[in-house]
Amino acid sequence: MSDIKVHQLQNKHWQVGILPQTGASIAYGRVRYGGVWLDVMRPTAESDYHNPSLCSSFLMMPWSNRIREGRIHLNGTTYQLDNLKPDGTAMHGDVRHREWEVLHADDTSIKISFDSMKYEDVNFPFRFTSEVEYKLRDDDFVMSIKLKSNDSRDFPAGFGLHPYFVRPARDNTPQVKIPCEMHYELENALPTTGIPQPLPERLDFLKLRPLSDSEIDDVFTSRIGERSAQIYYPEWNLKLDFNADNLYRHFVFFTPQGKPFFALEPVTNANDGFNLYDSGIADTGVFMLKPNQEKQATASLHVQLNYK
Repeated sequence: MSDIKVHQLQNKHWQVGILPQTGASIAYGRVRYGGVWLDVMRPTAESDYHNPSLCSSFLMMPWSNRIREGRIHLNGTTYQLDNLKPDGTAMHGDVRHREWEVLHADDTSIKISFDSMKYEDVNFPFRFTSEVEYKLRDDDFVMSIKLKSNDSRDFPAGFGLHPYFVRPARDNTPQVKIPCEMHYELENALPTTGIPQPLPERLDFLKLRPLSDSEIDDVFTSRIGERSAQIYYPEWNLKLDFNADNLYRHFVFFTPQGKPFFALEPVTNANDGFNLYDSGIADTGVFMLKPNQEKQATASLHVQLNYK
């Protein structure tokens, strides 16, 4: 049995488990369906509550996805990050492995905070704080992130959500829609040029389209306004609208072969966005935080039953 505590949010539409001790990750996300709770997010085994990578969703902050060679180049200075992955990148920020402080919690909401100054080994050269609020509002599961600079220097930043969704058997293959018109050409999950390209046919999810057996691990950009991404389960006749504020200009889409789950991630910055930004490439989604400045954004999952 895990000694990690889960805080459960529940209303008549949603049941969600939050893990403050595990980087404010999500343990499960269920919707009320036919009188029972149905997992729509990949459920986490209780024995894995300590491991954010195996959770239903985790937070990526103060950057999302990868940084090439773990190096941040900024105004002629290079900052070397630690904890590089086997592919030589620094990945998914730092906060997902940290314990967060609960500021407020009740049956339908929880607000949790993180302060990098409370740790000596944070893998980021600039000081920051963050607040995350999860709440249930009717048939919406709302996820709000606030990132604030507590440093005396300007620094680049970004964040994102990394939710996994269930991928049932073939007769209930999920259909996905991603409201982005361009993508980045990648090599080993890193942009080759940083210049967005038109979508090839295999990545054209501008309309609902069933997942194929092919693996996808790509970064979508040029989002169309604030249009929502969508996930539709035909056998259940259930649709999730993934709404997100304009700060989330990118989606990362990951469909591993042979696995009963996939990831659809709203993120502010592209893979290796810091270094693309430093090289003068526009629209990477990286934002510069001045001292005491903050950025915040909200995303939500809206459930619709009997969609068609």
